[in-house]
Amino acid sequence: MQSLGGIRSWPATWRTTTASMMTTTTTESVRKVAQVLTVAGSDSGAGAGIQADIKVCAARGVYCASVITAVTAQNSRGVQSVHLLPPEFVSEQLKSVLSDFEIDVVKTGMLPSPEIVEVLLQNLSEYPVRALVVDPVMVSTSGHVLAGSSILSIFRERLLPVADIITPNVKEASALLGGVRIQTVAEMRSAAKSLHQMGPRFVLVKGGDLPDSSDSVDVYFDGNEFHELHSPRIATRNTHGTGCTLASCIAAELAKGSPMLSAVKVYFFTEYISAPRLPLIYDRKP
Repeated sequence: MQSLGGIRSWPATWRTTTASMMTTTTTESVRKVAQVLTVAGSDSGAGAGIQADIKVCAARGVYCASVITAVTAQNSRGVQSVHLLPPEFVSEQLKSVLSDFEIDVVKTGMLPSPEIVEVLLQNLSEYPVRALVVDPVMVSTSGHVLAGSSILSIFRERLLPVADIITPNVKEASALLGGVRIQTVAEMRSAAKSLHQMGPRFVLVKGGDLPDSSDSVDVYFDGNEFHELHSPRIATRNTHGTGCTLASCIAAELAKGSPMLSAVKVYFFTEYISAPRLPLIYDRKP
């Protein structure tokens, strides 16, 4: 009767190659995958929010879990409606993920109420992570208010002091600083320094909305040195979700072990605004 064989009946070269492949597979199966948790709102149009976060992390080779803080009805026209999830349920999501997954970095987006910020901080004190990336989302690209003025004080007093990096645009930076004028790169540098004094280890003030600037200039401050990150300004209205993708890219690179400035710079060499030809007829696209 002909033997069914098995690995012992294969030629020696096959056995050696296969054994090597099995060893590699076994090693890879136990190697830890970098993990990010995004705590943010859901964008039904998938251009921003947790949907954008998950796609960027996947593009950077990082696993991304999610905790939803709010559900929005939005499309390329803008945000039509926002439904906040109860803080208790947000806390349940946080405990479920943080108690089970080996999360390296938490990235926050839309935190629409002080109560949700509190449950986030409570869970992070119970389940510490390596880094916290805070994108202080307040207003959508289309102009819809996603977090009211009541959130500013808890951001300043509780969230920013525990953040590793914050990534406000000039409007958000101005709001956090009480409405100060930010219309030049010099004023961005001053804002970054003032925000750093609130407690975050690093500050990145985004200058995409800066008026009368031929380049897009972001200002990075580490407490000692400033870095101006220049890139050509793209003449497009397809800017929906750019803040989410930037913060998520930073979080993904930090999860993989990159130093902070290197993690920030990765985004400037990677094109994520890749859908200007989507067959949509409205105002703003991903």
